[in-house]
Amino acid sequence: MMARDWLQIGVYVVAVIGLAWPLGRFMATVLGGQAPRGPIARVLRPLERSICALAGVDEHREMNWREYARAFVVFTFGGMLVVYTLQRLQGVMPPNPARLGPVDAYLALNTAASFATNTNWQSYAGEATLSYLVQSLGLVVQQFASAAAGLAVMAAVIRGLARRTTHDLGNFWVDVTRATVHVLVPLALVLAVALVSQGVVQTWGGPVVARTLEGTRQVIARGPVASMVAIKQLGTNGGGFFGANSAHPFENPTPLSNFLEGLAILLLPAACCFCFGEMVGDRRQGWTLLAAMLAIYLGALAVTTATEIGGNPVLARMGVDQARSPLAPGGNMEGKELRNGPVLSAVWATATTAASNGSVNAMHDSFMPLGSIPLLALMQLGEVVFGGVGSGLYGMIVFVIVAVFAAGLMVGRTPEYLGKKIGIYEMKMAVVVVLLPPLLVLAGTALAVVTPAARAAMHNAGPHGFTEVLYAFSSAGNNNGSAFAGLATDTPFYNLALAAAMVLARLWAGVAVLAVAGSLAGKRRAAESAGTLPTHTPLFVAWLVAVVLIVGALAFLPVLAIGPLAEHLTLWAP
Repeated sequence: MMARDWLQIGVYVVAVIGLAWPLGRFMATVLGGQAPRGPIARVLRPLERSICALAGVDEHREMNWREYARAFVVFTFGGMLVVYTLQRLQGVMPPNPARLGPVDAYLALNTAASFATNTNWQSYAGEATLSYLVQSLGLVVQQFASAAAGLAVMAAVIRGLARRTTHDLGNFWVDVTRATVHVLVPLALVLAVALVSQGVVQTWGGPVVARTLEGTRQVIARGPVASMVAIKQLGTNGGGFFGANSAHPFENPTPLSNFLEGLAILLLPAACCFCFGEMVGDRRQGWTLLAAMLAIYLGALAVTTATEIGGNPVLARMGVDQARSPLAPGGNMEGKELRNGPVLSAVWATATTAASNGSVNAMHDSFMPLGSIPLLALMQLGEVVFGGVGSGLYGMIVFVIVAVFAAGLMVGRTPEYLGKKIGIYEMKMAVVVVLLPPLLVLAGTALAVVTPAARAAMHNAGPHGFTEVLYAFSSAGNNNGSAFAGLATDTPFYNLALAAAMVLARLWAGVAVLAVAGSLAGKRRAAESAGTLPTHTPLFVAWLVAVVLIVGALAFLPVLAIGPLAEHLTLWAP
């Protein structure tokens, strides 16, 4: 790696942490029920109240965990219904300058489930499949809504840890409204304007017809792109306006736009850690979770970056100097934009799989086999290394509960976290959250490789073809949305199977973690003693990282061995 590569990575990480800290404190104010201050807040607060009043929501009425979970489920399925209906009626609704017809029922169901669950898996090319109305009113709205729902559930979980002897966790509808009005909309507006300044397209005009140098006719798609790109990154959604996603020059045209979009991917997930520390009254706890996330993320980034810079051993045996050759300048350039190169492509790929974002600025299918293992692992760990907006934080809290419980067993003491005793019920729910993604991923992959219709969609045989299937279910079962893309997933089997994985992963885990929050909220806070396990020390960070990695390794090492690891070994075969 060159000095500039180290500098870019360093600036990126510092910028994420530096901006996430004040943002997290502001989010704690918003989700903690306090009135935000400042001129912008004086405008947004009446808007928030008006929305609640029009919806018939009592701002002062709180919910227990069952009511909160019910609202979360209804909100998600309601979003699915709206997006599905818009797609099926697309042909008769303007604006539709490309005159696109209705979307196939199976694909419409998959897309509706995808965007309502914050997954944004796409088995289609947006510019060729969806109208401006569906992209904006359907998909963009759900990118705000699903991200706000994740923040709302996170807020309820934090309240469960911070409050004592109560059944109340807040009001889901109020939390969603506040997260949208005060956090997501202002940030998305600022980022969209910045992206437009870099050349990201934002227009309601139809496609442009151009003549190439060869004299052929070329139709260039465009549309309201910047508004979608801004929230797709900030909300850890990832669904692009174009099929090429953020590798498309209309979505990501310059080095600055690449940096801003990459920064937006990790910004809110990192800010959630600081929000957590503020809301529980102990900032050290937030730093602890952030440190654990950073440790795993930086390790994954190091492996992927080194592998992509190292290049392809097949080319090396052919005598190609991949550090200088125009065939591979700087390493493995297959599937990558020349303007990004291996390093920035690796930075984006690890960020998008760590943060449950799913957007891409390079083809993950073209990464070296060893370089793809961290991308798979970051998803398969359960959306906790930054993870989705809100959902990554509460997913990591579940692993904290497991880590505290395991440590308590080893030293013979009752496990506690933030003064709350961890009992059998909390552990049962935590196990549900931890084991659900592996169950969905492994069961879905096994079903796909033995189903004739699913096997027919595999364009590659051997370990690489298996990895493509594994990646698809890892992405859907952990609400990520990125893809290897060497798999034809626009089929009834994959549309239904991946939709089921996305819905179950989002709702089952969300409800289970709310059950934990409800149980903890009803408990008293135990006084700290000499036997209390500190959960803010470097030792605990190391223990938490070990627990996360061990759980992931036990579940996924066998399939990684017969997929990307086996493919890596074939590259070195004589």
